[in-house]
Amino acid sequence: MMHRRILSTLIVGSLGFGTIAQGYAQDTKQLIEQSVSQNNDKFVKIFKDIHQNPELGFMEFRTAAIVAKELKSYGYNTTERIGKTGIAAVMKNEDGPIVMYRADMDANAVKETTGLPYASNKIVKLDDGTETPVAHTCGHDAHVAWMLGTAKFLAEHKDLWKGTVVFIGQPAEEPILGAEAMVNDGLYKKYKIPEPDYLFGIHAAPVAVGIIAAATGVRMAGTDQFDVTFHGIGGHGSTPNLSKDPIVMAATAITQYQTIISRGIDPKNAAVITVGSIQAGSNNNVIPASALLKINLRWFNERDRKLMIDGITRINESIAYAYNMPKDKYPTTEFKGWAHPLDNDVALTKVVQNALSTSGLIENPKYLLDENVLPSVMGSEDVHHLVIHNEKNAYSYINVGIAEPQRFIEAFKQKKLPFNAHNGDFEIDLSAIPYGTKAGIFSMLAILNNPPKS
Repeated sequence: MMHRRILSTLIVGSLGFGTIAQGYAQDTKQLIEQSVSQNNDKFVKIFKDIHQNPELGFMEFRTAAIVAKELKSYGYNTTERIGKTGIAAVMKNEDGPIVMYRADMDANAVKETTGLPYASNKIVKLDDGTETPVAHTCGHDAHVAWMLGTAKFLAEHKDLWKGTVVFIGQPAEEPILGAEAMVNDGLYKKYKIPEPDYLFGIHAAPVAVGIIAAATGVRMAGTDQFDVTFHGIGGHGSTPNLSKDPIVMAATAITQYQTIISRGIDPKNAAVITVGSIQAGSNNNVIPASALLKINLRWFNERDRKLMIDGITRINESIAYAYNMPKDKYPTTEFKGWAHPLDNDVALTKVVQNALSTSGLIENPKYLLDENVLPSVMGSEDVHHLVIHNEKNAYSYINVGIAEPQRFIEAFKQKKLPFNAHNGDFEIDLSAIPYGTKAGIFSMLAILNNPPKS
């Protein structure tokens, strides 16, 4: 997520020297510290439980039940099964801004290799009958723990804020489908969840605990995920002349796709075409009737997005034409998840930056990364799709470090970026659970009490 050049400015032998100006009342800081400390065992236990029992997108029934049960116990008006497995919990505390906090709940189809005592060994059967290992290798288990910890604190300390808070447990972030699914299922219209003035969220970052990234502007790329199926004519491997080989067609397409980036996209722009999966055939001596490509795009503007999609379509059709396929056998495309680039609201993010810089959480100003030092990344999110269709659509999405500091420093010295998401060795240090919760509490209190001036 973070460029190594920028990280190198942060690693100066240790993670602790100096403090910055304290802006929060000392008694409020102490109250937050004491409350989070007292509840730490509870939320670490929840984190470990969710980590050990991961669920893929739209399968998060067990996780959602945990989230709903907790939020109900704190006194929130909680609605379940929005967009299949989504949760929305509302609490009003006098007049004030409506602030939404979202945490995603789904895991990845990755085999965990951390060796942790609470590691996942889950195997899940997919809709197509195949099986896959599943693990939390992107931090969504921590996201849930942070959200629940923040929700509990706000419910127990209403004297510290006024307004309405909405906590969202969102399904299916990984396939970039969950936010739109909740909205399309009637999050605001059918279930009458208040439309927020502001949306906030936190994502785990593969850097040391104690580093927080809160930057304004475009932070993450837009994305599309879609499947392309090349249709051929199957046959015996010994007589390819009597077949139309879809594997050869698909392979030709894959190499040509990259010329869209190298020869079609302005070199000053960032864009990516990735073929993440090729599925075709099952025998050595059989030419299959079809070949499936799972494709992912990353982009920062609609022109480049359209250029990539149109280019892929033209390449597919030209290959089918070259192989003399009939029109009804031309490649077909199934579009799935998508998201616009994530563009943090400047005024709202400044509120969050100010809150974190005066919270006492960050020992050195360099460890609060902002738009002056932190570049945008090619990763994508759908958190903002909870609000981008609304009249009010200001949002701020920040990153909190999750690696044990000394392990992070040692790995960095070896030119490794540890704890990378979607990797079987991805690990969240348990000290990140209370730290991320405090970051959530300070941020939410600031937005509720000092919202951006319109």
